[in-house]
Amino acid sequence: MTSEPVVETNGLGKSYGRISAVRDLNLTVGPGRITAFLGLNGAGKSTTIRMLLGMIRPTEGSGTVLGRRIDDPAGSLEFRRRVAYVSEDKRLYGYMTVEQIIRFTSSFYPDWRADVVRTLLKQYDLPPDRKIRSLSKGMRTKLALLLALARRPQLLILDEPSEGLDPVGIEDLLQSLVAQCAEGTAVFFSSHQIAEVERVADQVCILHQGRLVLDASLDDLRLSYRQIDMVFPSLPAELQSQLQLEGVESIRTSGHQMSVFASRNADAIMERARDLHAGSIEAAPVGLREIFLQKVKEN
Repeated sequence: MTSEPVVETNGLGKSYGRISAVRDLNLTVGPGRITAFLGLNGAGKSTTIRMLLGMIRPTEGSGTVLGRRIDDPAGSLEFRRRVAYVSEDKRLYGYMTVEQIIRFTSSFYPDWRADVVRTLLKQYDLPPDRKIRSLSKGMRTKLALLLALARRPQLLILDEPSEGLDPVGIEDLLQSLVAQCAEGTAVFFSSHQIAEVERVADQVCILHQGRLVLDASLDDLRLSYRQIDMVFPSLPAELQSQLQLEGVESIRTSGHQMSVFASRNADAIMERARDLHAGSIEAAPVGLREIFLQKVKEN
């Protein structure tokens, strides 16, 4: 398997008049990994995905997908043959039946996987003879996923893939993503569902107000982020500044208690707290939800 990034951007940006949707984006998505793309509504996630797919042109910067430039029409057409994309609105031909759209889509891909279609039709409980317009939102989501997964893509891009799915459908989705990644497909997906991300992602990228504010492996986040709770005999005004060491993201105080949210350097922070006569010090790992909230709050 190649070690070259499947997605790489350099200073990528998109503006609409005076409004910057995406700014100075330096993003790398590695091969054979599941990369989650998190952010609040309006953070610029969908705009980024559309630029990567050549659907809209960037205002500044550059990017490549599978080694092809996203601003080159010929290159964009070439890589899109090897990229499967499931949009947030899951647009499909409503007048077709499930079976018809599967047959229609398969005609474009010589390496179409009929075995995947059979498996997912059963797993997703999709009725082959039903018109797409009569399917529920969750069923349309499942159908869009089936069409994407059966293509044997080199890169799978998903924009809010769990939208409209019930808990069983979400479980099926997560299992499908892990299985697809195990077969060598790189997965890049945006989501608001942090619990889902935490279960399957290898890499986490957080976009806030158009800027990338975090890009790290989930394992590194688990190892490095800590909340350190301390109790002091008193909290003089200068105490907080004395704890502003490298890695300190925020400090909260309440009475004689102080809580430090740290992205690294926990041991040194606790050692400084001991030197400052903390009577009690406790450090605990921090979940992805807390990290996300901290990142979108501080910027």
